[in-house]
Amino acid sequence: MIDLHYWTTPNGHKITLFLEETGLEHRIIPVNIGTNEQFEPSFLKIAPNNRIPAIVDHTPADGGEPLSLFESGAILQYLAEKTGRFLPADLRGRQETLQWLYWQMGGLGPMAGQNHHFNRFAPQQVPYAIKRYVDETARLYGVLDKRLADREFVAGDQYSIADMAIYPWIVPHSFQQQNLDDFPNLKRWFHAIEARPATQRAYALAARINPPK
Repeated sequence: MIDLHYWTTPNGHKITLFLEETGLEHRIIPVNIGTNEQFEPSFLKIAPNNRIPAIVDHTPADGGEPLSLFESGAILQYLAEKTGRFLPADLRGRQETLQWLYWQMGGLGPMAGQNHHFNRFAPQQVPYAIKRYVDETARLYGVLDKRLADREFVAGDQYSIADMAIYPWIVPHSFQQQNLDDFPNLKRWFHAIEARPATQRAYALAARINPPK
């Protein structure tokens, strides 16, 4: 049994995408970041950086005590290794997947996150910051579009944890001032993932937990 401490953010969606794809037994524990539940002492024991998602695996492979993990990329890699799914076993396929997982963690996520902040949540408009992060988001979309020109998914022909990590950060593309028509390969990939039944279940879950206002 996996406990998923979750809220309806792109990083949270990464893990529900994986769990819905695999059917791995789990329990959702909402952590409402709008009411600062991420600062509760019980959550900080699991996620000392006070960010969702985090998991507790009550049946780790070593048979030991429950294992807790924070950081969405680490969680995806752990769950892929636990289940033997969505992360290739061969050396080259594995590294191909992991480098794009880390690309999202180190590039797309932080830059798109700043884009969201300055476009939607900053108490005052800062034109320089908005332009900086919109432009960098566009550059990263371009990198992804080029990558997808000759392959179905980010790491090759198979859907992987790299795709699961990246997709939720493309969902709010309009907030990021990006037009998917400018990135045709990315757009094709995006709609293919959007149509997956597990993706639809994951986002339906999010809508139930945190209904749109």
